[in-house]
Amino acid sequence: MEQREASKDAVMTRIGQAVMLLHGGDREEARNRFGALWAEIGERGDALHRCTLAHYMADTQDDPEDELAWDLRALAAAEGLAGARPAEPAVSGDALAVRAFFPSLHLNLAADYLTLRRTEAARTHLDRAWEAVGALDDDGYGEGVRAALGRLELRMGGSGTQR
Repeated sequence: MEQREASKDAVMTRIGQAVMLLHGGDREEARNRFGALWAEIGERGDALHRCTLAHYMADTQDDPEDELAWDLRALAAAEGLAGARPAEPAVSGDALAVRAFFPSLHLNLAADYLTLRRTEAARTHLDRAWEAVGALDDDGYGEGVRAALGRLELRMGGSGTQR
């Protein structure tokens, strides 16, 4: 169990390092590192790793369809985690933590679909994001996601107010 946790932490550390590259403006190197990590963990790897990695990999894509595909992978991994059996202690903490990702995951999908001019799908995911905001804390992250939801709501012709 201890070795699994150390391995898990190492993967999250490597994801975090690639995220720093991304936020520092080196999208290509971040994309390369995320790609190498994805090749290691694969479609059946740890769901939290897949969710986190796919969530950030989407931000490195130049093609809107590719971005959508990675955001859909992130959502699928998160849904798998959220559906984990609570009796499994190794997953229950991750399952609880991932609930706070849902507003952001649905926000990203709504933005992807809007970029692709698929407004009905964009509206569906924006509505799901609003439904999930209760999982967010009243901190900088939560406020940022809520503000981004409001901006997207305005772009889509809605009220832009928190529901």
